[in-house]
Amino acid sequence: MSVIRGARERARIEVTAAIKDEARRQLAAEGAAQLSLRAVARELGMVSSALYRYFPNRDELLTALIIDAYDAVGEAAEAALAETADDAPDARWIAVCRAVRAWALAHPHEYALLYGSPVPGYAAPQDTIAPASRVGLALVAVARDAYAAGELTAPAGEPLPDELRTDVERFAAQLAADLPEPTLAGLAAVWSQLFGLIGFEVFGHFHRVVEARDAFFDHSCAALARQVGL
Repeated sequence: MSVIRGARERARIEVTAAIKDEARRQLAAEGAAQLSLRAVARELGMVSSALYRYFPNRDELLTALIIDAYDAVGEAAEAALAETADDAPDARWIAVCRAVRAWALAHPHEYALLYGSPVPGYAAPQDTIAPASRVGLALVAVARDAYAAGELTAPAGEPLPDELRTDVERFAAQLAADLPEPTLAGLAAVWSQLFGLIGFEVFGHFHRVVEARDAFFDHSCAALARQVGL
């Protein structure tokens, strides 16, 4: 029985992977809003009822694709973090940012699924929160290591408004209670700025505006590092 069960599990893994691969192909060709389980089944030579045993509806398939994409970009960021463990904090920061950008440029349609226009009628479930946090946690790790080594300075800028203090305190409780308040506020801001910077490139908004994109990206990420005190 264990041999049969193992074979079934392997077959399920293979079919699940094939379904997701075809769904990614459809994302590239049609966009997330047009993703169709029937179309995926047709391209794979499956009847729809068979595919529904793997993904009961479009939203569950979308969620699986989103989690896979978040995990992939998160793994890229974490690998860069580990590879630069002995480097200066600002160099580690830029390495993590470069890894995220490289993944996005190599997987533009998956990046669009994560950070592009919302898919009509779809609401991401709680399952996506932890994978979505991986890049942010890699950036937080750079700041935490720098702070522990005495290499983090107070970011320059305006004092934190009182109405934002609750958000920063919640952010601290969830991710980095040991970091100074200005650094936490800076991290929240630069996380969104990083993805905005990458999104402009992925979606073509730098065309005929910024051509030296590698140098521009590094320069911009160095400025983001200074916002958190690196």
